[in-house]
Amino acid sequence: MKNSAFLIAPALALGALALSTSPALAADTTTYQANLAAINGSNASGTFMLTLNGDQATVTEKVSGLAATFGGNPYPHVQHIHIGAKGTCPDMSADTNKDGVISTTEGAPSYGGIGTTLSTSGDTSPAAGTDLKVAGMGASYTYNRTFTLDAKTADSLKAGTAVVVVHGLDPATLSEAAQKAPSDLVPSLPLAATSPALCGSVKAMPAGAPGTGITTPAPAGPDLGLLAAGGGLLLAAGGAYAARRRMSATA
Repeated sequence: MKNSAFLIAPALALGALALSTSPALAADTTTYQANLAAINGSNASGTFMLTLNGDQATVTEKVSGLAATFGGNPYPHVQHIHIGAKGTCPDMSADTNKDGVISTTEGAPSYGGIGTTLSTSGDTSPAAGTDLKVAGMGASYTYNRTFTLDAKTADSLKAGTAVVVVHGLDPATLSEAAQKAPSDLVPSLPLAATSPALCGSVKAMPAGAPGTGITTPAPAGPDLGLLAAGGGLLLAAGGAYAARRRMSATA
């Protein structure tokens, strides 16, 4: 009994120490990703990644091949995370008025309304959705920003119904009727200015996938490992004590 107590006591002490010193596990971090594909014949492409830690979203986006200029200045491409619909990008069957362009409202049944504006500064709410001053600029750009993500967009990301849409087409690529048409969102602008050019469904990356930057709580950190070791010692001590009892009984 003295030997078994000698083995058991340190194991229990080690386990208690691990429990008392183990830090709180870090909040889960989830990474979401989308491949942005051309829509409305824009010939553009891009990638999108969002890392969500609590309510803080860090977005990295790279696009190229978009319309370069608008009125002699770099083209302002408003962009958003759309939410609350099917979580998909529309095909040309969404062009209900048959002018050769899927307008923002025609695409809405697929990707939904604006949840978050991917603005370069300031407001990220839907209210900033058509603010050209905070849009991405030019044919190619990289967008990096960390901001507080609203609950509705976060819920849509988790539900798999979020879609990134980058707007702004080259008017020269549109039909004559579409070139003359006003924007369905801002009638003072042409239809081309606010129509989708890139679209991509946003999906969560598997935890621990290489290159995603995803971090999730490890199943056994250093302190938990110590606790497991303590438990192992405790089991070993109990086994040794049982073995000694059997040996005593047969002696």
